[in-house]
Amino acid sequence: MSETQLLTTPEVPYAAPRLSSRREHLVRASAHLWRVQDDTGRVLGHLRIVADPLGLRYRAERLHLPTGRFRLVGDFWRADDAVAALRNG
Repeated sequence: MSETQLLTTPEVPYAAPRLSSRREHLVRASAHLWRVQDDTGRVLGHLRIVADPLGLRYRAERLHLPTGRFRLVGDFWRADDAVAALRNG
């Protein structure tokens, strides 16, 4: 008797992107997702790394509590731009 096993590779977490602003910092939420917090600890939104054929994109998202889903703020080539969208949005 033979069994078919599904083999999955473990998800490799990315290193946290470096931000040029000292006003915000990142707290890991999963392998590709960070909470963006200001210096008081308030959560501004989330930063997700998304693979793109041209390189890594940084997705700014906000959690919509009533639905439990993330809402897209925008996709950016730089983590600093994604964080700025969360800060100013």
